[in-house]
Amino acid sequence: MNRRSLLGAASAVALSLTLGMGAAHAQDNDFTIALVPGLTTDAFYITMQKGAQAAADALGVELVFQGAPDFNPVTQVPVLDAVIARAPDAILIAPTDTVQLVEPLRKAHEAGIPVITVDTFIGSGVYQTGAGDADFPLAYIASDNVLGGRMAARALANAIGGSGKVYVSNVNPGISTTDQREEGFKLEMAENFTGVEVLETQFNENDANNAASQLQAVFARNNDLKGVFGANLFSALGAANGVSQAGQTGNVKVVAFDAPTSIVDNIKTGLVDVAIAQHPAEIGYYGVVSAYAHLTGQSIPVSIGTGFTIMDKDNIDDPEIAKYVYSD
Repeated sequence: MNRRSLLGAASAVALSLTLGMGAAHAQDNDFTIALVPGLTTDAFYITMQKGAQAAADALGVELVFQGAPDFNPVTQVPVLDAVIARAPDAILIAPTDTVQLVEPLRKAHEAGIPVITVDTFIGSGVYQTGAGDADFPLAYIASDNVLGGRMAARALANAIGGSGKVYVSNVNPGISTTDQREEGFKLEMAENFTGVEVLETQFNENDANNAASQLQAVFARNNDLKGVFGANLFSALGAANGVSQAGQTGNVKVVAFDAPTSIVDNIKTGLVDVAIAQHPAEIGYYGVVSAYAHLTGQSIPVSIGTGFTIMDKDNIDDPEIAKYVYSD
């Protein structure tokens, strides 16, 4: 187990103990914790909400779930402002931009509302250092996205036999999670799969149709293309559709990040070869537990990592694997 995984596991155990101790005293407090997702309609964040609600129910606190319908700082900031106006006891938020959400979140901090970022972060994601403009959140709770990118690289390299051309289908620069997945993917390929050539990243603005068109354009320029890594779900499914439209299903391998219910059929039909599933329920659960621990005077880790599950045609019917498919 690497150091990050060990720290994540230790944090999880510590927070589980906190939950057990706190539940006995939950009725002495009347806390409201707000969860502001990246968007409200995505299965990843719906699953995160369920994990957060489970912790809130156990601790006897109120959970408010309020967000925008799309992953965009322009629509998220007004939602955040409305949440701050309600003066919750703590805010959990998946910021939609590492820079543009710093000042809006500072309003919460200056109003005395503790802030914990979940899934995504502001600034560098390293908090409570006393340095930089974006180190004021209490903690960052998320998957290790650099590690997730490395896992995707290993899966894709193995699927294509360790050599050939591949590329990353990504959303937009400046989104912490997808930036890190791309970073991890490229690092792993450069360090351990030198026979794989990583072509220029294609940014699709979170539009699956754009991702499909980009795949076909990349294939037209590189008819020996062997694979694509979709750094988020829309990127992966769009690229997979592009592979299908180009008549290359099975020839161009597709690795997807995230696992909504549709991923089961996508894997079984061969549209997607491998999916890297995060554990969003754990993120929401530990977010609420961390906020509660802080509100009741306990210290919390500044960084908490959650796990991944790799899904493919060989294991997708295993109940121990399928349980990590996101809820919708």
